[in-house]
Parts: sequence; structure tokens; C-alpha cells
Amino acid sequence: MDRRSFIKVSGATLAGTAVPLLPLSARAADDIVVGSIHDLSGGLDIYGKPMADAMTLAIEEQNAAGGLLGKKLRLATYDPQSNMQLYAQFAQQSALKDKAAVVMGGITSASREVIRPVLGRSKTPYFYNTQYEGGVCDRNTFCTGVTPAQTVSKLIPYAMKKWGKKVYVIAADYNYGQITSQWVKKFVQDNGGAVASIDFFPLDVTNFGPTISKIEAAKPDMIVSALVGGAHMSFYRQWAAAGLTKKIPLASTTFALGNEHIVLSPAETDGFLISYNYFQNLDTPENKAFKERFYKRFGKDYPNITELASASYQGFKLWAEGVRKAGSLDREKVIAALESGISIVGPSGKVTIDPDTHHCVLNVSIAEIRNKQLNIVQTFQQEKPSDTSAVCNLTRNPKDNQQYVIKA
Repeated sequence: MDRRSFIKVSGATLAGTAVPLLPLSARAADDIVVGSIHDLSGGLDIYGKPMADAMTLAIEEQNAAGGLLGKKLRLATYDPQSNMQLYAQFAQQSALKDKAAVVMGGITSASREVIRPVLGRSKTPYFYNTQYEGGVCDRNTFCTGVTPAQTVSKLIPYAMKKWGKKVYVIAADYNYGQITSQWVKKFVQDNGGAVASIDFFPLDVTNFGPTISKIEAAKPDMIVSALVGGAHMSFYRQWAAAGLTKKIPLASTTFALGNEHIVLSPAETDGFLISYNYFQNLDTPENKAFKERFYKRFGKDYPNITELASASYQGFKLWAEGVRKAGSLDREKVIAALESGISIVGPSGKVTIDPDTHHCVLNVSIAEIRNKQLNIVQTFQQEKPSDTSAVCNLTRNPKDNQQYVIKA
């Protein structure tokens, strides 16, 4: 089923993967429902569409392998249209109407913090499969994407060694950008550098002219970008148009998550440095097989498979392994199984749930962008998800429910 087969219902997008799209009453009552809440429209759809596709592939593969617990799985996908109110509405609908066994969704940290309390109240397990600023501590939630302790800690010293120690930070103006910028500042200072300025921008900002002038006047050795979404792509175009791409290099905690490097030209992006858990050109048998299946399902002309698509696929696989080990969909039994240190070998390599934090131990790579390609320059094996700046121990304190934030 391609995206043209989706049926819009009251703002939601329902995608049946195990069975044909039928009214809910006509579907098998004993199907295991997996909720998926990802932006298929709106300002964040550049991230959400690949994540939804990865969920479709994962569900179809699981059903082809016999399902789970002898039952078929049904994917209920909702399009929140980058609207926080719809995130809350669809999280509640997934939990109460669909009675989902698990919900996977959210892109921005703001969307996560809308979804998380709704699913906590309904006791519906929640997987947030997105690289983010770190620190969430919640027994009902599993964060499978990379955190700054895994990526920024590697990217910043690598970039500083290459380019210099004076850093200018630009970031999205919400909790992801605000908290990640503090992680950048920490690792810059830890490596003997200084932050010239940290500038924040709402997600709908498209004019970066004054900021570009300010950056040029500051004369930093490098820029670190934590910009987010389609509107913020304007910065990279305007930066190149000002003739600064080759004068002041750039590293990013977010670039290419939405395949911006394919939309923009090599002249606008060559030389950028990024760091994630997954890159499509990882040379492993598991990734080669994953890419073959992905392109067979969605077409050879599908663009670069993103970090967020891989994380969504791996998040589902981790949950499915937890259900298999628990032998049950019972929330407490599944969480206990996941907390036993479950591992899978996914497209990115070995992925292990850390029982204390409900985050993942992951491989991390740094890549340089050249001619629309993400070329891996260094890989770090099995990086832990947290450090002493963001302490979470759900084994010791299972009732903890908060987000630990790095102190500025």
C-alpha cells in the first residue's frame, strides 16, 4: 500500500497493513493494534513520512513471520499535521478507542511531551523513536533514538579539532533546541573552546538575513546548527547565497534527518558534519538486507533512508522482542522483559535497551556531506545513552517521571 491508499478520517490517517482497510467493526477483534502518530503533512512531514513508512515495513514483516503471540498486527496510523492538539487527540484515540498495545510516535520533543502523559494515564506503553535532547525518565516510555551524550559528545570534539574552538550556535526555539544548545556548550567548553553566541528561532522563521550578518561579524571558527523543520531549511540556502558556506564551516545535530542534503545543492551543503546512529551506507549484512527490503517495498526511487526511519523500525523490533520474551501483551510483563536488557541487531547494528534509563546503547557515526552523499568518517561502538549530567535510574526509582535537563 502506498501513501495514495491512505484514507483520511476526521483528520487522521488510517493505514491497514495486515488487513485491507475496512471499518473498525469489520476488522478482526483479536488483532494486535500498534499505534503510529507521525506527521504526514505540516511543517515536520519531512521527518514523519519516512518514519511512517518504516513502521509499515516492520508491521508487514512481522505479520509475514506469523505475527506475535499467534495474532496478526494492525497498524493504526494518525497524521497530527504538526499540530500539538492533534497529537494529544490521537494519543487518546489510540489508547482508548483503538486499545493499542503500544504507541510509537512523536517527532519534536514538544510532541513527545504531549503524547507521554496521555499514554501514561492510560498505561499504554510508548516508544519515542527519535534522536532528541535526552533526559526523559519514565517507566512507561522507551526512547530508542540517540541523545547528545552519544552524538554531540563525538561531533563537537571532532569538528573543533578540524576547524577551531570558537563556536556559534543556532537552534530551534523549543525544548529540543534549548536543551541541545546547552549540551553543545558543555562539550565545546569541555574541549577547550568558547561559544560566541546561542541564537534561537521559532519553527516558522524563514528569514535569517540579520542572523547571518551577526554570525559573519562574530567571526566564529564554526557554526553548530540545531535548526528543525522545513522552514529552517531556508537558513542553509541563505547562508550559501551570502557566500559563507566555504568561509565558515558547519556541523549539525539535525541536518539530513529530513533528507535536506538531497533537496539542497552540493554547493549549499558540501562539508557539513553530522552524527547519528544510522547512515544508509553502513557496510553491514543487516543494513544491506534492510535496504533491499525497504526499496523493494517502497520503490527504487525512494530517497535516502533516514536515521529516523531506521530508529522507528528498530523501536518496533525492540517492542516485538519484548512481547515475544514476555509471552504476553500485559504492560507490566512487557516492560519487565524490555528491562531485562533486550538486544536486537538492526540496520544500525546492535541495539540494547538500558534498563536504568529506558534508552538504548547504540553505535554512533560521524559523517561528512559530499555531493548529496553522507560519507561516514568515524564510527564509535556501543555508546551509552546518558552521563552524569542527566541521571535517571528506573531500576532504583521506578516511579520517577520527569525530564532531567543539563544545567547551563
